[in-house]
Amino acid sequence: MELYDFAFAEKLEKMIASYRGRDFLSMNDLTGEEIEEVLDLASELKIRQKKGIPTPILKGKTLAMIFSKNSTRTRVSFEVGMVQLGGYPLFITAGDSQLSRGEPIADTARVLSRMVDGIMIRTYSHSEVEELAHYADVPVINGLTDYEHPCQIMADLMTIKEHKGQLKGLKVAWVGDGNNVCHSLMIGAAKVGMEVAVATPPGYEPDEKVSLIAQKETSRWGTKLLLTHDPVAAVTGADVVVTDVWASMGQEAESAERVKVFQPYQVNGELVSYAKEDFIFLHCLPAHRGEEVTSEVIDGEHSVVFDEAENRLHAQKAILTLLLG
Repeated sequence: MELYDFAFAEKLEKMIASYRGRDFLSMNDLTGEEIEEVLDLASELKIRQKKGIPTPILKGKTLAMIFSKNSTRTRVSFEVGMVQLGGYPLFITAGDSQLSRGEPIADTARVLSRMVDGIMIRTYSHSEVEELAHYADVPVINGLTDYEHPCQIMADLMTIKEHKGQLKGLKVAWVGDGNNVCHSLMIGAAKVGMEVAVATPPGYEPDEKVSLIAQKETSRWGTKLLLTHDPVAAVTGADVVVTDVWASMGQEAESAERVKVFQPYQVNGELVSYAKEDFIFLHCLPAHRGEEVTSEVIDGEHSVVFDEAENRLHAQKAILTLLLG
Protein backbone atom coordinates (compact mmCIF):
# COMPACT_ATOMS: atom_id res chain seq x y z
CA MET A 1 0.00 0.00 0.00
CA GLU A 2 1.26 3.49 -0.81
CA LEU A 3 2.26 5.83 1.99
CA TYR A 4 -0.96 7.75 1.37
CA ASP A 5 -3.27 7.99 -1.61
CA PHE A 6 -3.16 10.84 -4.07
CA ALA A 7 -6.46 12.32 -2.86
CA PHE A 8 -5.17 12.48 0.72
CA ALA A 9 -1.85 13.92 -0.43
CA GLU A 10 -3.53 16.62 -2.50
CA LYS A 11 -5.89 17.59 0.32
CA LEU A 12 -3.02 17.65 2.80
CA GLU A 13 -0.86 19.85 0.59
CA LYS A 14 -3.64 22.43 0.31
CA MET A 15 -4.12 22.43 4.08
CA ILE A 16 -0.42 22.72 4.85
CA ALA A 17 -0.11 25.72 2.56
CA SER A 18 -2.38 27.76 4.85
CA TYR A 19 -0.82 26.64 8.15
CA ARG A 20 2.88 26.16 7.39
CA GLY A 21 5.15 28.26 9.58
CA ARG A 22 2.46 29.43 12.01
CA ASP A 23 2.76 29.20 15.79
CA PHE A 24 0.27 27.47 18.08
CA LEU A 25 0.44 29.22 21.43
CA SER A 26 -3.25 29.57 22.25
CA MET A 27 -6.62 28.20 21.22
CA ASN A 28 -7.26 31.77 20.08
CA ASP A 29 -4.65 31.26 17.31
CA LEU A 30 -7.21 29.18 15.40
CA THR A 31 -10.68 30.02 14.15
CA GLY A 32 -13.53 27.64 14.87
CA GLU A 33 -13.40 26.45 11.28
CA GLU A 34 -9.66 25.79 11.55
CA ILE A 35 -10.13 23.84 14.78
CA GLU A 36 -12.62 21.57 13.01
CA GLU A 37 -10.22 21.20 10.08
CA VAL A 38 -7.34 20.18 12.35
CA LEU A 39 -9.59 17.71 14.16
CA ASP A 40 -10.64 16.13 10.86
CA LEU A 41 -6.99 15.64 9.94
CA ALA A 42 -6.27 14.20 13.40
CA SER A 43 -9.06 11.66 12.88
CA GLU A 44 -7.67 10.75 9.45
CA LEU A 45 -4.18 10.26 10.88
CA LYS A 46 -5.60 8.16 13.72
CA ILE A 47 -7.39 5.87 11.26
CA ARG A 48 -4.23 5.45 9.20
CA GLN A 49 -2.15 4.72 12.27
CA LYS A 50 -4.65 2.08 13.44
CA LYS A 51 -4.55 0.46 9.98
CA GLY A 52 -0.77 0.45 9.98
CA ILE A 53 -0.48 2.84 7.03
CA PRO A 54 2.85 4.73 7.27
CA THR A 55 2.57 8.53 7.06
CA PRO A 56 6.15 9.89 6.99
CA ILE A 57 4.92 13.39 6.23
CA LEU A 58 7.69 15.00 8.29
CA LYS A 59 10.57 12.86 7.05
CA GLY A 60 13.83 14.71 7.69
CA LYS A 61 12.18 17.24 10.05
CA THR A 62 13.37 17.81 13.61
CA LEU A 63 11.36 19.07 16.60
CA ALA A 64 13.13 20.52 19.64
CA MET A 65 11.10 19.78 22.79
CA ILE A 66 11.95 22.02 25.75
CA PHE A 67 10.63 20.90 29.15
CA SER A 68 10.69 23.04 32.29
CA LYS A 69 7.79 21.03 33.76
CA ASN A 70 7.51 17.29 34.27
CA SER A 71 5.44 15.41 31.75
CA THR A 72 4.09 12.01 30.75
CA ARG A 73 1.44 12.57 28.08
CA THR A 74 3.00 15.67 26.50
CA ARG A 75 6.45 14.16 26.11
CA VAL A 76 5.33 10.72 24.93
CA SER A 77 2.70 12.04 22.51
CA PHE A 78 5.01 14.56 20.85
CA GLU A 79 7.96 12.18 20.77
CA VAL A 80 5.99 9.23 19.39
CA GLY A 81 4.05 11.53 17.07
CA MET A 82 7.21 12.86 15.45
CA VAL A 83 8.57 9.34 14.98
CA GLN A 84 5.31 8.13 13.42
CA LEU A 85 5.44 11.12 11.05
CA GLY A 86 8.99 10.23 10.03
CA GLY A 87 10.68 13.06 11.92
CA TYR A 88 13.06 13.27 14.85
CA PRO A 89 12.16 14.58 18.34
CA LEU A 90 14.93 16.16 20.41
CA PHE A 91 14.20 16.14 24.16
CA ILE A 92 15.72 19.07 26.08
CA THR A 93 15.18 19.85 29.75
CA ALA A 94 15.65 23.43 30.90
CA GLY A 95 18.26 22.16 33.34
CA ASP A 96 20.25 20.50 30.55
CA SER A 97 20.30 23.62 28.41
CA GLN A 98 21.93 27.02 28.75
CA LEU A 99 18.53 28.43 29.73
CA SER A 100 19.28 27.22 33.25
CA ARG A 101 22.43 29.37 33.24
CA GLY A 102 20.64 32.52 32.22
CA GLU A 103 20.87 32.47 28.43
CA PRO A 104 18.19 34.84 27.08
CA ILE A 105 15.17 33.16 25.52
CA ALA A 106 15.71 35.32 22.44
CA ASP A 107 19.18 33.85 21.92
CA THR A 108 17.92 30.30 22.42
CA ALA A 109 15.19 30.96 19.85
CA ARG A 110 17.63 32.30 17.29
CA VAL A 111 20.05 29.39 17.72
CA LEU A 112 17.43 26.64 17.63
CA SER A 113 15.81 28.19 14.57
CA ARG A 114 19.04 27.53 12.64
CA MET A 115 19.11 23.86 13.66
CA VAL A 116 15.56 22.52 13.94
CA ASP A 117 12.26 22.79 12.06
CA GLY A 118 10.03 23.46 15.03
CA ILE A 119 10.04 24.02 18.79
CA MET A 120 7.62 22.68 21.39
CA ILE A 121 7.96 24.12 24.89
CA ARG A 122 6.31 23.15 28.17
CA THR A 123 7.01 25.71 30.84
CA TYR A 124 5.54 28.03 33.47
CA SER A 125 5.30 31.56 32.12
CA HIS A 126 3.18 32.15 29.03
CA SER A 127 5.18 35.29 28.27
CA GLU A 128 8.29 33.11 27.85
CA VAL A 129 6.56 31.13 25.13
CA GLU A 130 5.41 34.30 23.42
CA GLU A 131 8.96 35.68 23.54
CA LEU A 132 10.34 32.42 22.16
CA ALA A 133 7.87 32.56 19.28
CA HIS A 134 8.67 36.22 18.60
CA TYR A 135 12.37 35.55 18.07
CA ALA A 136 12.15 32.09 16.50
CA ASP A 137 12.05 31.67 12.72
CA VAL A 138 10.39 28.25 13.03
CA PRO A 139 6.95 27.31 14.38
CA VAL A 140 6.58 27.28 18.16
CA ILE A 141 4.00 25.07 19.87
CA ASN A 142 2.75 25.63 23.41
CA GLY A 143 2.97 22.27 25.19
CA LEU A 144 1.62 23.91 28.37
CA THR A 145 2.02 27.14 30.29
CA ASP A 146 0.40 28.39 33.47
CA TYR A 147 -2.03 30.35 31.27
CA GLU A 148 -3.06 27.88 28.55
CA HIS A 149 -2.87 24.25 27.47
CA PRO A 150 -4.12 24.32 23.86
CA CYS A 151 -2.80 20.92 22.76
CA GLN A 152 -4.79 19.28 25.56
CA ILE A 153 -7.99 20.95 24.42
CA MET A 154 -7.50 19.87 20.81
CA ALA A 155 -7.41 16.31 22.15
CA ASP A 156 -10.46 16.99 24.32
CA LEU A 157 -12.50 18.34 21.42
CA MET A 158 -11.43 15.39 19.28
CA THR A 159 -12.61 13.01 22.00
CA ILE A 160 -15.95 14.79 22.38
CA LYS A 161 -16.55 14.65 18.64
CA GLU A 162 -15.69 10.95 18.52
CA HIS A 163 -18.20 10.10 21.25
CA LYS A 164 -20.92 12.63 20.45
CA GLY A 165 -20.59 12.91 16.67
CA GLN A 166 -20.52 16.70 16.79
CA LEU A 167 -19.39 19.71 18.78
CA LYS A 168 -21.77 22.51 17.86
CA GLY A 169 -24.72 22.81 20.20
CA LEU A 170 -23.34 20.59 22.96
CA LYS A 171 -22.97 21.87 26.52
CA VAL A 172 -19.61 21.48 28.24
CA ALA A 173 -19.33 22.09 31.99
CA TRP A 174 -16.06 22.83 33.75
CA VAL A 175 -15.95 22.36 37.52
CA GLY A 176 -12.94 23.40 39.59
CA ASP A 177 -10.09 25.87 39.23
CA GLY A 178 -10.19 28.54 36.51
CA ASN A 179 -6.74 27.42 35.40
CA ASN A 180 -4.80 26.98 32.16
CA VAL A 181 -6.82 23.97 30.98
CA CYS A 182 -10.03 25.80 31.78
CA HIS A 183 -8.84 28.82 29.77
CA SER A 184 -8.11 26.80 26.65
CA LEU A 185 -11.34 24.83 26.99
CA MET A 186 -13.42 27.99 27.27
CA ILE A 187 -11.90 29.47 24.13
CA GLY A 188 -11.83 26.28 22.08
CA ALA A 189 -15.33 25.10 22.98
CA ALA A 190 -16.81 28.54 22.40
CA LYS A 191 -15.15 28.81 18.99
CA VAL A 192 -16.73 25.58 17.73
CA GLY A 193 -20.24 26.54 18.84
CA MET A 194 -20.54 24.78 22.18
CA GLU A 195 -22.36 26.13 25.21
CA VAL A 196 -19.82 26.69 27.98
CA ALA A 197 -20.49 26.63 31.74
CA VAL A 198 -17.71 27.21 34.28
CA ALA A 199 -18.12 26.73 38.04
CA THR A 200 -15.27 27.85 40.29
CA PRO A 201 -14.94 28.88 43.94
CA PRO A 202 -14.93 32.64 44.56
CA GLY A 203 -11.46 33.99 43.89
CA TYR A 204 -10.53 31.19 41.49
CA GLU A 205 -12.40 32.42 38.41
CA PRO A 206 -10.86 32.25 34.93
CA ASP A 207 -8.93 35.24 33.62
CA GLU A 208 -11.16 38.09 32.51
CA LYS A 209 -9.48 38.30 29.08
CA VAL A 210 -10.30 34.65 28.44
CA SER A 211 -13.89 35.18 29.54
CA LEU A 212 -14.25 38.09 27.12
CA ILE A 213 -12.94 35.97 24.23
CA ALA A 214 -15.30 33.13 25.11
CA GLN A 215 -18.22 35.54 25.46
CA LYS A 216 -17.52 37.00 22.03
CA GLU A 217 -17.41 33.55 20.44
CA THR A 218 -20.57 32.26 22.12
CA SER A 219 -22.37 35.42 21.07
CA ARG A 220 -21.29 34.77 17.49
CA TRP A 221 -22.84 31.31 17.59
CA GLY A 222 -25.89 32.33 19.63
CA THR A 223 -24.88 29.99 22.45
CA LYS A 224 -24.27 30.72 26.13
CA LEU A 225 -21.35 31.31 28.46
CA LEU A 226 -22.14 30.77 32.14
CA LEU A 227 -19.64 31.78 34.83
CA THR A 228 -20.89 30.72 38.25
CA HIS A 229 -19.89 29.61 41.72
CA ASP A 230 -22.59 26.93 41.69
CA PRO A 231 -21.38 23.56 40.34
CA VAL A 232 -24.92 22.21 40.05
CA ALA A 233 -25.93 25.11 37.81
CA ALA A 234 -22.93 24.45 35.58
CA VAL A 235 -23.43 20.69 35.29
CA THR A 236 -27.21 20.71 34.83
CA GLY A 237 -28.01 19.45 31.33
CA ALA A 238 -24.34 19.09 30.38
CA ASP A 239 -23.25 16.74 27.60
CA VAL A 240 -19.65 16.89 28.80
CA VAL A 241 -18.27 17.34 32.33
CA VAL A 242 -14.61 18.30 32.77
CA THR A 243 -12.37 18.89 35.75
CA ASP A 244 -8.68 19.04 36.69
CA VAL A 245 -6.55 18.79 39.81
CA TRP A 246 -7.12 21.43 42.47
CA ALA A 247 -3.42 22.32 42.76
CA SER A 248 -1.42 22.41 39.54
CA MET A 249 2.37 22.20 39.21
CA GLY A 250 3.91 25.15 41.02
CA GLN A 251 0.96 25.42 43.44
CA GLU A 252 1.99 22.61 45.81
CA ALA A 253 2.38 25.05 48.72
CA GLU A 254 -1.31 25.95 48.35
CA SER A 255 -2.49 22.35 48.26
CA ALA A 256 -3.85 22.07 51.82
CA GLU A 257 -5.80 25.33 51.54
CA ARG A 258 -7.12 24.43 48.09
CA VAL A 259 -8.46 21.09 49.31
CA LYS A 260 -10.66 22.96 51.80
CA VAL A 261 -11.82 25.55 49.28
CA PHE A 262 -12.53 23.13 46.43
CA GLN A 263 -14.23 20.31 48.36
CA PRO A 264 -17.74 21.49 47.34
CA TYR A 265 -16.57 21.31 43.71
CA GLN A 266 -15.71 17.61 43.70
CA VAL A 267 -17.10 15.80 40.65
CA ASN A 268 -18.96 12.89 42.21
CA GLY A 269 -21.98 10.74 41.56
CA GLU A 270 -24.38 13.24 43.07
CA LEU A 271 -23.08 16.17 41.00
CA VAL A 272 -23.06 14.35 37.65
CA SER A 273 -26.63 13.17 38.23
CA TYR A 274 -27.60 16.67 37.06
CA ALA A 275 -25.87 16.13 33.70
CA LYS A 276 -27.53 14.43 30.76
CA GLU A 277 -27.92 10.66 31.08
CA ASP A 278 -25.40 10.07 28.31
CA PHE A 279 -22.82 12.64 29.45
CA ILE A 280 -19.11 11.94 29.10
CA PHE A 281 -16.44 12.80 31.64
CA LEU A 282 -13.03 14.26 30.76
CA HIS A 283 -9.89 14.87 32.83
CA CYS A 284 -6.48 15.78 31.41
CA LEU A 285 -4.72 13.51 33.95
CA PRO A 286 -3.00 12.83 36.24
CA ALA A 287 -6.03 12.65 38.53
CA HIS A 288 -6.28 12.57 42.31
CA ARG A 289 -9.13 10.15 43.01
CA GLY A 290 -11.03 11.21 46.09
CA GLU A 291 -10.16 14.88 45.59
CA GLU A 292 -11.36 16.63 42.43
CA VAL A 293 -13.13 13.47 41.21
CA THR A 294 -14.33 10.24 42.76
CA SER A 295 -13.40 6.79 41.47
CA GLU A 296 -17.10 6.25 40.82
CA VAL A 297 -16.95 8.90 38.08
CA ILE A 298 -13.45 8.65 36.60
CA ASP A 299 -13.55 4.84 36.49
CA GLY A 300 -17.22 4.68 35.60
CA GLU A 301 -19.05 4.04 32.33
CA HIS A 302 -19.22 7.72 31.40
CA SER A 303 -15.48 8.32 31.65
CA VAL A 304 -13.49 8.63 28.42
CA VAL A 305 -10.25 9.86 29.98
CA PHE A 306 -8.05 7.24 28.36
CA ASP A 307 -9.48 7.90 24.89
CA GLU A 308 -8.75 11.54 25.68
CA ALA A 309 -5.16 10.75 26.68
CA GLU A 310 -4.57 8.73 23.50
CA ASN A 311 -5.94 11.53 21.37
CA ARG A 312 -3.13 13.80 22.54
CA LEU A 313 -1.01 11.78 20.11
CA HIS A 314 -3.33 12.10 17.13
CA ALA A 315 -4.31 15.74 17.65
CA GLN A 316 -0.68 16.77 18.01
CA LYS A 317 0.32 14.82 14.92
CA ALA A 318 -2.19 16.92 12.99
CA ILE A 319 -0.77 20.13 14.46
CA LEU A 320 2.80 19.07 13.70
CA THR A 321 1.87 18.06 10.16
CA LEU A 322 0.27 21.40 9.38
CA LEU A 323 2.86 23.67 11.00
CA LEU A 324 6.02 21.80 10.01
CA GLY A 325 4.87 20.11 6.80
